[in-house]
Amino acid sequence: MEKNIKKIIVSKDGPYIVSGDIPLIKEVCDVDNEGEPGTYEKTEDYPRKDGYSLCRCGRSFNKPYCDGTHHKVGFDGTETASREGYLDQSEKLSGPEIDLTDAPRLCSGGRFCHKGTWEHTENSDDPESKKIAIESACNCPSGRLVAWDKKTGEPIEETYDPTISILEYK
Repeated sequence: MEKNIKKIIVSKDGPYIVSGDIPLIKEVCDVDNEGEPGTYEKTEDYPRKDGYSLCRCGRSFNKPYCDGTHHKVGFDGTETASREGYLDQSEKLSGPEIDLTDAPRLCSGGRFCHKGTWEHTENSDDPESKKIAIESACNCPSGRLVAWDKKTGEPIEETYDPTISILEYK
């Protein structure tokens, strides 16, 4: 297998098999007094490797890496996610300055949307509401929410190098 091809394979009843020197990092999200998420902070860079296996059963003694425990516990990793494209499973909310697409089935419970993403989209002619709507959509860890520029029709998202992030909440 060629080294530079970045790939993640979901193995049958086993780990995620990662190849192509994809960096692995750990990030922690702080929360406010009401338990709502704030910002991400990178707390660890795992050693760079051309390939590695990530635990998918949640029982490894060497997390985040797989140690083979899935064999002992009879892990059933049957995939249940839809193969339907994002836009086909999302609903669109139009605001004055931005649009928001929302695919509720993708929700991972990150709670960034609790800042009122939908209401702020509807009020996006106000600069502060527009900023909050974009920020909360961009911080959505599952990709459920995407803010769209009404003028260009393009998604409003930062560009990142391919990286796998383990996200924890404080």
